[in-house]
Amino acid sequence: MDATNMPTRTGGQILVDALVTQGVDHVFCVPGESYLAALDAFYDTDVEITICRQEGGAGMMADAYSRLTGRPGICFVTRGPGATNVSPAIHIAGQDSNPLIVFVGQVGRDMRHREAFQEVDYAAVFGSMTKWAAEIDDAARIPEFVHRAFMTAMNGRPGPVVLALPEDMLSGDAIAPATPYAEAIPTAPAPSAMDRLAGLLATAEKPMMVLGGTRWTPQALNDIRAFAETFDLPVGCQFRRQMLFDSTHPNYAGDVGIGPNPALARRVREADLLLLVGGRMSEMPSSSYTLIDIPTPAQTLVHVHASAEELGRVYAPALGIHADAASFAAAAAALPAPARSPWSEETRAANAAYHAWSGTPPPLPGACDYGAIVAWLRDRLPADAVICNGAGNYATWLHRYLRYRGFGTQLAPTSGSMGYGVPAAVAAKRLDPDRMVLAFAGDGCFLMNGQEFATAVQYALPILAIVVDNGMYGTIRMHQEREYPGRVIATPLDNPDFAALARAYGGHGETVEETAAFAPAFERAVASGKPALIHLKVDPEAILPTTTISEIRERALAG
Repeated sequence: MDATNMPTRTGGQILVDALVTQGVDHVFCVPGESYLAALDAFYDTDVEITICRQEGGAGMMADAYSRLTGRPGICFVTRGPGATNVSPAIHIAGQDSNPLIVFVGQVGRDMRHREAFQEVDYAAVFGSMTKWAAEIDDAARIPEFVHRAFMTAMNGRPGPVVLALPEDMLSGDAIAPATPYAEAIPTAPAPSAMDRLAGLLATAEKPMMVLGGTRWTPQALNDIRAFAETFDLPVGCQFRRQMLFDSTHPNYAGDVGIGPNPALARRVREADLLLLVGGRMSEMPSSSYTLIDIPTPAQTLVHVHASAEELGRVYAPALGIHADAASFAAAAAALPAPARSPWSEETRAANAAYHAWSGTPPPLPGACDYGAIVAWLRDRLPADAVICNGAGNYATWLHRYLRYRGFGTQLAPTSGSMGYGVPAAVAAKRLDPDRMVLAFAGDGCFLMNGQEFATAVQYALPILAIVVDNGMYGTIRMHQEREYPGRVIATPLDNPDFAALARAYGGHGETVEETAAFAPAFERAVASGKPALIHLKVDPEAILPTTTISEIRERALAG
């Protein structure tokens, strides 16, 4: 369309039209006067808006959206405090390689650089946490900025983008051209690289494949499973990426995460061919960089990643394959079956070791045995149930004993951020009301974003939150006892009645103090049809599946 024939629109209308062009169907926000013109423009669209109770929760919901759809999650927050409140979600999206776009209100252009009310230099504040942070000065360029934001967030190693929106820019009029729909650009592996990989597999004796990162799709998981079956490879998943391979599959070897199965850690270290697909093998999955030597691994390392900058950044691979996970998986599935696979017996042994490690949780101190409850859930949850969690020792049981069956069944930050579970559950249930969605949280974790339970009530989203209450910041207490035994400070918590809190919000609440009471409480919670919360009161001694607080202290004092 000729520019002279284009309609004049407000910056807010141009922005919302640009988002609709990019296929945006959902936005998560906390409203603010700084971007009222954009909110008003949403009024005339079919875009769903989830009103959140705190910006951190809004950002985490948008992050969860990106994990489930592959498209950038969209979050709107107001200037100053709103922007700084959303920073945990931006950090999560950065470390977890998830596409997220945060739009932040900004002071008027005529007030900048005076430290006006709630003014922040967003490019300076978020520059090190994002792939791109910028401010849109001209409403006519909004579609250009939005298109670039989508392309930047999705491509290479995905990540967050922050765009600041001056208030007067949004309310002023302009003429702006449309931009095309932005898509993630496939990065296919070179045929020569796949030939080299086939050659390395042909001579390997103890190969191991580890899956991680993002840019996966349901089809990519099917393809990587087919590749693993053709070559009968043992497969591990990086920390909180367990949904990438069905944990009931006979080739599954377990999660390469915090405190991994010692047998699995040994297999990774002793592999003669280590195929790392999609992930970075950063501190957590590498057991503090002890599984792979830096810079030159002892294993023959084949590293597949969508960003060329990640290849050789920490580990010098014998073969670096510049490809996104989905494209690599498709190419790997097409490789011809090998003439030999002498490691099949080792693959069976790896799977047996996983089941021995993750079978029956050992009994825990106290009347309410959280491990037994997790095992009970494992045997009853639907295969497509979405398991959401933040950070804390309570998650150890989830990673070790639950079974993650496929794409979209795990929403958990690899960055180890607390407070993620409830917002993620709200987003998951908002996107797919028919799936069962559970949010696990410790007592400290829940109270960081537990107010989003009110969001679940507002939208009648029957999520189920399970709050594991041991009356302390358990992970920190554990480290405290290891490093400074008996000198307990700043970790105890006095908690509310979480079940009563859920009822006060308008949901269903249950309190469980004995293991046998959990099953009927769970059934009542599900049958209620409401957002529900089960408050588990567990013994603070039950800090890990393998040890207690007292045992940790005694070992530290003896050492």
